[in-house]
Amino acid sequence: MSDGTRPGVSEYGSVDPAPPSKEKNIDLLISILLDEEAKMFERMRTIFSLRNNRSAEAVTALCQGFSVKSALLRHELAYVLGQMQDSLAVPTLIRVLSDDDEHVMVRHEAAEALGAIGDITAKSTLEKFLTNPNPEVSESCEVALDLLALCNSDQNIDW
Repeated sequence: MSDGTRPGVSEYGSVDPAPPSKEKNIDLLISILLDEEAKMFERMRTIFSLRNNRSAEAVTALCQGFSVKSALLRHELAYVLGQMQDSLAVPTLIRVLSDDDEHVMVRHEAAEALGAIGDITAKSTLEKFLTNPNPEVSESCEVALDLLALCNSDQNIDW
């Protein structure tokens, strides 16, 4: 819990780079996120507000955000989609990971998010990029595949 002088811990156990926006209207939040002229801090706040919403509509809105110019925002989008663990994001994350023109750190975060979601439909894509020349991509796919295997095993996991 924050004492007011430092950022607080989110319901996801993370200390986020911006507090969630108090705005709840998803259409307004997505318009701020997609506004290339809006302040980065406000755009980040929309991401965390949408994450905290947890609805399918919020997941879809976050997925729309991959059209923004900022690699930082796209990286954060992948991160929060992994936190949300909603399979609705899997096709978008697979597309992001598969895009050779995407920033390597965004692709890395998309791979990790796919592992965090735990949807086995991502397995073949993650396997495809195990030999990617970018170690950030290949190593993230290796970690994601190991997490998928662990989550789909009979092993009792103590998180």
